[in-house]
Amino acid sequence: MSVVVVGAGLSGIACATELVAAGVPVRVLDRADHVGGRMATCTVDGRAVDTGAAYFTVRDPEFAQVVGRWRTAGLARPWTVELTVLGGVRPGRSPGPVRWAAPRGLRSLVEHLARDVPVELGRTVRHVGPGPTVDGRPADTVVLAMPDPQAARILDHATEPYAAVRGRPWRPVLTVVAGFAERTWPQLPAAFVNGHPVVSLVADDGNRRGDAAPVLVAHSTAEVARRHESDPDAGIPEVVEAVGELLDVRGAPVWTRAYRWRSAAPERDRDVPFLLGSDGVALAGDGWGSSRIETAWRSGTLLGRELARRHASP
Repeated sequence: MSVVVVGAGLSGIACATELVAAGVPVRVLDRADHVGGRMATCTVDGRAVDTGAAYFTVRDPEFAQVVGRWRTAGLARPWTVELTVLGGVRPGRSPGPVRWAAPRGLRSLVEHLARDVPVELGRTVRHVGPGPTVDGRPADTVVLAMPDPQAARILDHATEPYAAVRGRPWRPVLTVVAGFAERTWPQLPAAFVNGHPVVSLVADDGNRRGDAAPVLVAHSTAEVARRHESDPDAGIPEVVEAVGELLDVRGAPVWTRAYRWRSAAPERDRDVPFLLGSDGVALAGDGWGSSRIETAWRSGTLLGRELARRHASP
């Protein structure tokens, strides 16, 4: 069996990790110049800032073992068990499971997992067809580890999984990062923002990273992201103004950055962890379950194990 995984986010790397461990030949292709997918991290003024997912939680015992190895390596740390709730009719606190953060950015976790995985970066896949084939080249199995709208763009309509991703709605997000000369907002790890027309979440990145840097990261509502889809930078003033009002921030930011995520989260959850078609085309990612980092890991891991099992079967 030869497997091609398209997408070097957490689900794709987790799938490939299982295949490598089982001795199954696998290649991971991604159009970006780094692994990580939506566990994205940029570097501004020499420090990491998460621009995709805000944090992760741990429920699955096996995922807890992976997180334990990340923690031992100094890549992950428990962050907070409580987030602030702003706006709406019931502002206050939102207790819950431990939210984990990554001092070097969430991308460092995927990089750590990908150490023994053959990854080809800067490799744009344009068509996955029956056979299956990847841009005309045959493989025994092709895994698309990506959001449904991205998979739909490259899947041939004749492939079995195409019907599962066609037209499935996902919410976009515009992430705005703002660095300030000093910290003037109240102490908080992060805040859910209920019923706001512009902002859905804001995180204190200095608190999240543990270095107290005066940096805030805001996630927009889907409506704002759609309005600024063609020009993400144009949404920066609107988001910065909203964050300033919500947190009573004094002074303008020294620098800002905007990042667009056209497919940040699915509108609806699924109750199965992956799809493996009889035609050898498979789908995995955080769209298979509830949209969490842990879901992405579990989806890729379970699919990888199933492919390894089939490889080992006589």
